[in-house]
Amino acid sequence: MIAVAAIAAAMPAAAHDYTAGDIAIGHPWTRAAGANGNGAGFMRLQNRGSQPDRLLSATTAAARTVELHSMVRDGDVMRMRPVQDIPIPAGGSVELAPGGFHIMMLGLTAPVNQGSRVPLTLRFERGGEVTVELAVEAAGARGASHH
Repeated sequence: MIAVAAIAAAMPAAAHDYTAGDIAIGHPWTRAAGANGNGAGFMRLQNRGSQPDRLLSATTAAARTVELHSMVRDGDVMRMRPVQDIPIPAGGSVELAPGGFHIMMLGLTAPVNQGSRVPLTLRFERGGEVTVELAVEAAGARGASHH
């Protein structure tokens, strides 16, 4: 019983959720990758407000360049495309996940090792700026292991 209570008490800290204005940022994560390679940031963006918002940009010292991307079908092939922003409707949410919207980190400045964290600053149109930590999962992960 005590062990269950200890695990339950630790769960909110493990979830590492953040907020920026009306935007709730849930479970930010990335995959392990080598230096000079590329990485991608994933998370859930939930707008708890009555006005739409947009993710405008992201920055990190862990990469030379950071871009917002989407995946689009081009015939039978999925292609990654940069986007100017990621809209988050009022009362709605957007999942940044493999195969969809994501934050592309180009030219990693050092290895990103499983079990570590990568700081990433997000800038929203209405919600302002917030720095989150991307939990680093295994190189082939399809989702955060702490869900």
